[in-house]
Amino acid sequence: MLTSPFLLSLTLLLSLPLLLLLSPHLLFSPPDADDLALFRRAAAPHTTSHLSSTPKIAFLFLTNSNLTFSPLWETFFSHSHTHLFNIYIHAHPPIQPPGGPFPRSRFIPSKPTSRASPSLIAAARRLIAAALLHDPLNLYFALLSQHCIPLHSLPFTHNYLFKNPTFPHRSFIEILSHDPNLEARYDARPPMLPEVPFSSFRVGSQFFILTRRHARIVVRDRRLWNKFRLPCLTPEPCYPEEHYFPTLLSMEDPNGSTGFTLTRVNWTGSWDGHPHTYTAPEISPELIHRLRRSNSSYVYLFARKFAPECLQPLMEIAHDVIFRD
Repeated sequence: MLTSPFLLSLTLLLSLPLLLLLSPHLLFSPPDADDLALFRRAAAPHTTSHLSSTPKIAFLFLTNSNLTFSPLWETFFSHSHTHLFNIYIHAHPPIQPPGGPFPRSRFIPSKPTSRASPSLIAAARRLIAAALLHDPLNLYFALLSQHCIPLHSLPFTHNYLFKNPTFPHRSFIEILSHDPNLEARYDARPPMLPEVPFSSFRVGSQFFILTRRHARIVVRDRRLWNKFRLPCLTPEPCYPEEHYFPTLLSMEDPNGSTGFTLTRVNWTGSWDGHPHTYTAPEISPELIHRLRRSNSSYVYLFARKFAPECLQPLMEIAHDVIFRD
């Protein structure tokens, strides 16, 4: 005669297929199912019937604090140039976004982020997906933080990206293959093989400007994201947000990027992986002119990292220096 515990176990076993049929999402829904749905929609083909209109830059603000420099950016986003851009903001919960300081700004559904974690990759992908879906005229996608400032006017920035004969239709993303810490960072990750051999592993700044074609590659990717979304084996020196995008685009389209970023960063005197933070006494016209220059044939369009106290001196030179090209 069957015992009661056995009957109970048998009943549960026989009912499992029915439970799977009725509630598959309840049991096996991945934690980022809403993200996956967003990425699928963004990766789908979209109409380009209106691309005879002026192309736009999608400015993607990935923030974990208030947008301290919103008055400077508001001056940059002049109301007379609203046909040149769209703005999307991923604000770290529970931080309340500012009350609409920018024209054409959209706050996208956001999730918490933390440094040196895949959450920053996921946030950037959400921003890119939202911009892809919102406007087919978004042809460049510029990722920025609350610590970034513009170094030129909006018309200069737009012309530089869309009318540049030296780098036509290229993404501006730093892609480095010979960084001295690259092997240590690779070893600090869970096993990357077979998808990402060490010979394909890259590093670069997490702030970039992507073409629409590359933006769609990012939201379409599943294979590399499934590797980079895994937590690091050690807290140092694993910074997935500095590796995912350079590695993906280097593998998918090695000739489609310039290999450098247009966001200037000063690593002199850096500490704990943070670049130099400019303070108010350092702000001057000479600093702006110096930050714009590169050692090659391009110019920098943005710069970071600036302390909140820099807002007032930056506003004082905004019209006569920063936005005078």
